[in-house]
Amino acid sequence: MILFNLRCASGHEFEGWFRNGDTFERQAKAKSVACPVCGVAEVEKALMAPRIGKGTREPAVDPKVPAKIDPEQAKVAEMLKVLREARRLVEENLDYVGPNFAEEARKIHYGETEKHGIYGESTQEEAEALREEGIEFGRIPWVPRADQ
Repeated sequence: MILFNLRCASGHEFEGWFRNGDTFERQAKAKSVACPVCGVAEVEKALMAPRIGKGTREPAVDPKVPAKIDPEQAKVAEMLKVLREARRLVEENLDYVGPNFAEEARKIHYGETEKHGIYGESTQEEAEALREEGIEFGRIPWVPRADQ
């Protein structure tokens, strides 16, 4: 087993264990290696310093145990995972209305259109106007999909 320092296209650095260099290359080419912080699958080896033995044997590292991840990075990774799942559910279950979100939300609220779930974009001003009219809606950060 070999430990590589890796860097995703977004600049996050992390470690990964592989059987050998060819295994890493195959998995990276197949987009099977993803950043634990942002989920980006464009990963390359980062600059590494060689480990030189000092005459004492280091304890064996269990490759099944993941490398330590900064707790803050782990929190960010978990939040991104939840937001990606929210995006997936929204895209699968609601109708995309694009920049016409405020107009479509009004039509539904005032009974001009059949009630159904929608998503799209609105400006801050449009969102404030919808709130003032008592139209309920939610906003979520729209994070990139892991496969983008």
